[in-house]
Amino acid sequence: MDQYLSERIKKLSESQTIAMARRSRELQAEGIDVISLSLGEPDLNAPEHVKEAAKKAIDEDWSHYPPVAGYPELRKAISDKFKRQNGLNYSPEQILVSTGAKQSLANVILSLVNPGDEVIILAPYWVSYLELVKLAGGKAKFVTAGIDTDFKSSAAELDEAINEDTKLIIFSSPSNPTGTYYTKSELEGFAKVIAKYPNVFAISDEIYEHINFSGKHESLAQFPEVYEQVITVNGVSKAYAMTGYRIGYIGAPLWITKACDKMQGQITSGANTIAQRASIEAVNTSEEWLSEMCSIFEKRRELVTDLFSNIEGFKTNMPGGAFYLFPEVSALFGHSFNGQEVNNSNDLCMFFMNECHVAMVPGEAFGAPGYVRMSYATSESNLKEAAKRIKIGVEKLLHH
Repeated sequence: MDQYLSERIKKLSESQTIAMARRSRELQAEGIDVISLSLGEPDLNAPEHVKEAAKKAIDEDWSHYPPVAGYPELRKAISDKFKRQNGLNYSPEQILVSTGAKQSLANVILSLVNPGDEVIILAPYWVSYLELVKLAGGKAKFVTAGIDTDFKSSAAELDEAINEDTKLIIFSSPSNPTGTYYTKSELEGFAKVIAKYPNVFAISDEIYEHINFSGKHESLAQFPEVYEQVITVNGVSKAYAMTGYRIGYIGAPLWITKACDKMQGQITSGANTIAQRASIEAVNTSEEWLSEMCSIFEKRRELVTDLFSNIEGFKTNMPGGAFYLFPEVSALFGHSFNGQEVNNSNDLCMFFMNECHVAMVPGEAFGAPGYVRMSYATSESNLKEAAKRIKIGVEKLLHH
């Protein structure tokens, strides 16, 4: 029946992260003990005061349609958060609350990109960037960095990639999938380049800002010369372990926020009311809670980097933020075991799933063939057991 489907949906790829999570759930349903390192979801729970705010919102009957852009109190809290934590002046009117940061990204891309417009994506990139650009009819162009530069692209490389067709630049810092974190001076270099092209805009995806191990988080929009060209995307999912609450937001020039409001008004309208009331409390969460959460992930980062750097065929770096390790694994290609050939990272991830019962995501999904993404947003015991299983699997693959 595929002939009845639109070209739009046929061109869209399924999210590899979601596909791998589904495959691991299928194996688990068969009674197989699968350790999933595939989904970027904290294994922590939302802070108690956030949960209490959600319960209170139910009791207070926050059950009617909210404003499309979000409750004024939440937009004000986000505006204050931007000033307090990022030094960014976004008025509440410049804030738009959406059903997760993924919808925030979709709103911006669909509001700015025309068919044929070029969109520069710094690679490795989060899986949905490319698919959302395709959905808008844009042409993706990649500026790619590897493990030897800690997956960082330079301002000079960005400058070289921009041409008269360029409409938008998309990147994340800290990065999904690499954990790479751009410093203030590196972002200033980007800003100087972008300022030369007033018709080019940039999405700065900062959803992992509070999970960074390199000091203070830095925002691209802090540089006055590009403030009017930058859309800052964030949300409550990662920092406050609220992935299921589905609340993301943007801070942007007012005309872009208004365009996104118009887009959202025709697709979903306002985000969930109970989740919004809880998010007011979330963005006001104490720095102490955030630093405690960050220290948990930092400890796991040390552990997982140490474990996997000692496995043959894994080339690792030390990620600066988020909760991902993105090792280079091409040394494991060209081998087979029990009829399973491993010629790329897709094959390797299926081998690890079937033989080791460990779920990872192939680098192809992030524009980085030859790599795999592992989320260490799981317990230390799971990470140790996963590394043990992978080490045995690699032995079989290379030396059977």
